[in-house]
Amino acid sequence: MQINAVATQAEAEPGPRRAKVRQPLRVLLLAGLAIVLAIVLAGCAAVARRAADNLASNLGQAVVNSNDPATVRDGLPAYLLLLDGLINGSPDNPGLLLAAAELNAAYAGNFTQEPARASRLSKKALDYARRAACLRSQPLCDSLEGPIPDFEVALAALSDKDIGLIYGLAATWTGYLQANREDWQAIANLPKVEMLLKRVVDQDPTHADGLAFVYLGALNSLRPAAVGGNPEAGRAYFERAIELSSQRNLYAKTMMAEYYARLVFDRELHDSLVREVLEADPIAPGFTLANVLAQERARYLQASADDFF
Repeated sequence: MQINAVATQAEAEPGPRRAKVRQPLRVLLLAGLAIVLAIVLAGCAAVARRAADNLASNLGQAVVNSNDPATVRDGLPAYLLLLDGLINGSPDNPGLLLAAAELNAAYAGNFTQEPARASRLSKKALDYARRAACLRSQPLCDSLEGPIPDFEVALAALSDKDIGLIYGLAATWTGYLQANREDWQAIANLPKVEMLLKRVVDQDPTHADGLAFVYLGALNSLRPAAVGGNPEAGRAYFERAIELSSQRNLYAKTMMAEYYARLVFDRELHDSLVREVLEADPIAPGFTLANVLAQERARYLQASADDFF
């Protein structure tokens, strides 16, 4: 945003008339200009903040509605760097931090083949989400590394308007646990992640198109019931996600096949889900990219089923 400075007539005209502008008047003029400048710059900052928020939001929509994972894989790193730059210029913007967190987590979980890099990017995503949490709620910030009861109290104190923050923190934390599943210190935080996700589905089951149910399904299907898992609860969560999307969420079906059906060795359910995913049209607003990726994963599940079961 540019500021056009206009000289006063007394300032512009040469000669004796210029001397008529007395010092007190000059001081007042300069002070007025400083005030106007401050107001305009504040307006520019607000415009820049809104523009950054809009960019992050529109970018997220463009990504989830893309039907070409290769384009997203090749192009997304440039936008991740752009978001890093925007955050450097506006470090106290929770919305921008959450957008960057979710995009970094999505890239780490879907397009990174190197485990070390996936772990590094998922940590970056979680750090952004935690920074957003600390900007919104100091008690929640203090409890992220604290005992579970303290975390539960801080989470309960959040209002309904914080659901975007709660979901963003839960989604990126889930991605971090997935990328660091061998780290028992990281896995020890799983109860906190589940609490966040349950808060989302209790408050608004349709938030983020019901993806919180998919994450809950996966978390409950990580282990057999004999060693502390709850696969039947996982199945119910997956089914709820599929129901809420009116069958459009192919990602939920693929995850259900891989995490639940394989865990309980249900070959019939596994093959039925994989077949439904592969036969479906992946194009669906809000689900397209995830659906295309789900079909790619379903092909692998189909090809490896005989060896697994």
